[in-house]
Amino acid sequence: MSNMGDRRAIGFWGCWSLVVGSMIGSGVFTLPTVLAPYGLMSFFGWIVTSVGAVLVALCLARLAGRTLKSGGTYQYARTAFGDLVGFLVAWGYVVALIAAAAAIAVSFVGYLAVFIPALNDAPLLQAGAGVGLIALIVLNNMMGVAEARRLQVVLTLAKLGPLMAIIALSLVAGDPANTPDLNPKGTPGIPTMAAVALLTMWAFLGLEAGVIPAEDVENPTSTIPKALIAGVLTTALVYIAATAAVMLLVPAEELARSSSPFSDAAARLGGWGPTMIAAGALVATAGALNGVIFGAGQTAMATARDGLAPAIIGKRNKGHAPYVALGLVFIASTVLLATNFSKGFVDAFTFLLVMSTLTTLAPYLVSALAELKASWRSAPAWGAVALIAAIYSAFAIAGAGGEALVWGAVLVAFGVPVFYLGRARGGGSRYRDEA
Repeated sequence: MSNMGDRRAIGFWGCWSLVVGSMIGSGVFTLPTVLAPYGLMSFFGWIVTSVGAVLVALCLARLAGRTLKSGGTYQYARTAFGDLVGFLVAWGYVVALIAAAAAIAVSFVGYLAVFIPALNDAPLLQAGAGVGLIALIVLNNMMGVAEARRLQVVLTLAKLGPLMAIIALSLVAGDPANTPDLNPKGTPGIPTMAAVALLTMWAFLGLEAGVIPAEDVENPTSTIPKALIAGVLTTALVYIAATAAVMLLVPAEELARSSSPFSDAAARLGGWGPTMIAAGALVATAGALNGVIFGAGQTAMATARDGLAPAIIGKRNKGHAPYVALGLVFIASTVLLATNFSKGFVDAFTFLLVMSTLTTLAPYLVSALAELKASWRSAPAWGAVALIAAIYSAFAIAGAGGEALVWGAVLVAFGVPVFYLGRARGGGSRYRDEA
């Protein structure tokens, strides 16, 4: 465990910014385009998903109050169901964050094209810009936990301004005629809501970011639950208001084709409006990327230091940053990014979004089951919350469809031989942090 000086690196606002900053990113700025074909069903999807996210957050807050160890959902699964389940949750979660990093980089490049038009229809340049962003964020995380926290606070506060501006603009310039039909595709209600729940849940991924670095949080059993609930409620309110604002400002047909919907919404502010929003989106996506890279490194490190993965992954530098794990995250996310950019902006973003969301929902489901196991006898009300959170997570997972579920199962299955290989080779914290 880190010494007390290091644990004070993250207080309430640092933890809150990890939660909010990891969630408010590429999702809110790009999802209006992905969700446009679902019409107003997507708006109701935000509401359902917000409720589901709050329930998941309540479960994580309860679980966080019982441990001082870093790792978040991995630690909860391991405590409740054993080493193998814990490792598979960590494996799937790290895979999810790697996919998320690639998806966020795609979204970042979409808004960067507002400033550099040459990026449009230039997949190689787009991929290069995305890799460059990932490299910068990884390098900042390698400097240390405190540096990652400081960057996260600054980016979180900076990204809220443009969103508030669009929400305010919609109140004076929004046109109800722009809102789409309830269900343009005419598909059955429940399958449509399941699909929308999966897509909108992407924007809430990262709600668990505040529970991951428990060893580096001041008074974690009190700070983490408060910051987690406050962060999720903040984000839910911003998402619902911002979604309604974009629907009022951008015609449905235009919204479905847009790679930067908030910039299009800001066009009513004049020539400087889209530029302001695009700059805000760049800040937001960079903040979200910082959060997911931080989480991936911390989770991978925690598994290694518990002896469930090759020990070298748990090695940390003078700033207590898991630099080996962060290096592996960089390599995997850039490879994934490069191999998917040939699909085009929207297709690449949607594929990475679905895979990341699916492999993150599984840890949410297992965490809810862990809380259900812990509370169903001693605290029935909390057991009921955990049961509903588990049902919601399973409902959202079902929305991925057969192909994504198969790919998700394959990715998790690959973790089984890795688990036994790591144990056979003596995983664990053989390495001391560099002094």
